[in-house]
Amino acid sequence: MGTEIERKFLLTSDAWRGAVSRSRRMVQGYLIAASVVTTGASKSSVRVRVSGDEAWLNIKSSTLGVERTEYEYAIPLVDGDAMLARLCDGVVEKIRHYVASGDHEYEIDEFFGANDGLVVAEIELGAVDEAFERPAWLGREVSHLPRYYNLNLIGRPYSDWTAAEREGSD
Repeated sequence: MGTEIERKFLLTSDAWRGAVSRSRRMVQGYLIAASVVTTGASKSSVRVRVSGDEAWLNIKSSTLGVERTEYEYAIPLVDGDAMLARLCDGVVEKIRHYVASGDHEYEIDEFFGANDGLVVAEIELGAVDEAFERPAWLGREVSHLPRYYNLNLIGRPYSDWTAAEREGSD
């Protein structure tokens, strides 16, 4: 069984851009609708992600919070493309930038399409209470806000959020 411990943050500036070590464009969609996951009718979300010439199937528990059960499997690219085209209600498009900070690496997702303008940083940890460096560009934590979950960005994209929601208010 896999466990993901991930915290998500808004950014205070673009100062991170100078420290990017690599970037990947990604397209992802979900095989289970957000409404089914958020109402508790499904115990998990199932995602298909394609990046370059690679594709993955990801299954994550639908529990809220920074610690969730997660499984991820490589799949043939042709299957990933077909699933995105035929089985998903919509997709999330983004560029993921990788930025080292201390002993960790931040994944900074810069979204496009209906989520254009949304940029968030994620850090994966080995324990819920693990200490990590907080660079000056790291802003407010939004791990507890479901609207920032990629699954929810399909049905209610960033372009539909209020000004308060965009600032990370509850």
